[in-house]
Amino acid sequence: MKRRLDRGMRPLLLLVLTAMVAVGWLLIVYPTQRGPGRGHEVDVTLGQGVSLDALAAQLADAHVIAHPSAFAIYARLLGATGRLRTGEIVLADDMTPRTILMRVAEGMGAPLVDVMIPEGLTRFEVAARLEHWGICDHEAFLEATTSAEAMRVLDVPASSAEGYLFPDTYELNVGEAPEDVVARMVNRWTRTARPEIERSLGALADLRTTDGRPWGVAEVMTLASIVEEEAAVSEERPIIAGVFLNRLRSDTFLPRHRLQADPTVSYGCRTEPEVAPSCASFDGRHITAAMLADSANRYNSYRREGLPPGAVSSPGMESIRAVLHPAVHDYLYFVARGGRRHTFSVEYRTHLVGVDALRDREQAQQQ
Repeated sequence: MKRRLDRGMRPLLLLVLTAMVAVGWLLIVYPTQRGPGRGHEVDVTLGQGVSLDALAAQLADAHVIAHPSAFAIYARLLGATGRLRTGEIVLADDMTPRTILMRVAEGMGAPLVDVMIPEGLTRFEVAARLEHWGICDHEAFLEATTSAEAMRVLDVPASSAEGYLFPDTYELNVGEAPEDVVARMVNRWTRTARPEIERSLGALADLRTTDGRPWGVAEVMTLASIVEEEAAVSEERPIIAGVFLNRLRSDTFLPRHRLQADPTVSYGCRTEPEVAPSCASFDGRHITAAMLADSANRYNSYRREGLPPGAVSSPGMESIRAVLHPAVHDYLYFVARGGRRHTFSVEYRTHLVGVDALRDREQAQQQ
């Protein structure tokens, strides 16, 4: 009788074990699996009283999750029923189910978001991206990037964190303190970029600032940020860095020791709009002749010798290495030639031919 009872219990035990394994997978493995996409941003609007099943179907339709049934069961197991938020929620198609649930439901913990900071963003653009993802307030972040005490503690060789918010992907908490976000980004620059810069400074030992100091980390980062803005393809970064270094070193290039880089002009208007009168008409994109001629703009490398007061964006390692190991050549000029590439010239008259070709292309595109 006992053996017959044991044999009858086996299917039940097997069913229980299978259920336990399934629940374990749902609670341990499934929540950490990445979504089906590649990090593209997805806006999802949640209506009042939406059910977990309807939410899961909506997320699947938006290609945020691959298995709606699994997500709905996972959400129920964690007690998300009746806790769903309403309104527009910003998600990404490679988020884990755990992060998605934190963002769409109340009381699931502080949501974590993977925020990518690409090369070439200014601190203003970083602030906008962080606010968009709900990490921290735009203005509060900008204030944290100019805190004199924070820059001292973080050992930033500049008056702001511009240039030192290292481009990378960061896992950040929604509602994270802006001071902590700045510290994380600067600390990653400190670990990743600073040691390599300090090891290679000897190659730039002949360079001096306008007040006679030898170049240091800050000068490398400033020029690297300009290279980042001007270069579009990797192989041209060392060439463009070489052009700027030739201009700084040359006694024949006129006007002497001026970089003549457009990104410095626009950044001056972005960070100090009240200083230069010409910045009043700046639309965030187009540089006018008045802006190029305005010496009140402290960042205007058309009117001021040497480097601008600081970096104009956050450069990546390729641009930093381009400054530390520039291509050796005699080029003093470059102009866009299409296909994200440039034509390089030694003489000004040759450069003008390239400028005329660029204007002809631009006029043809407008017609």
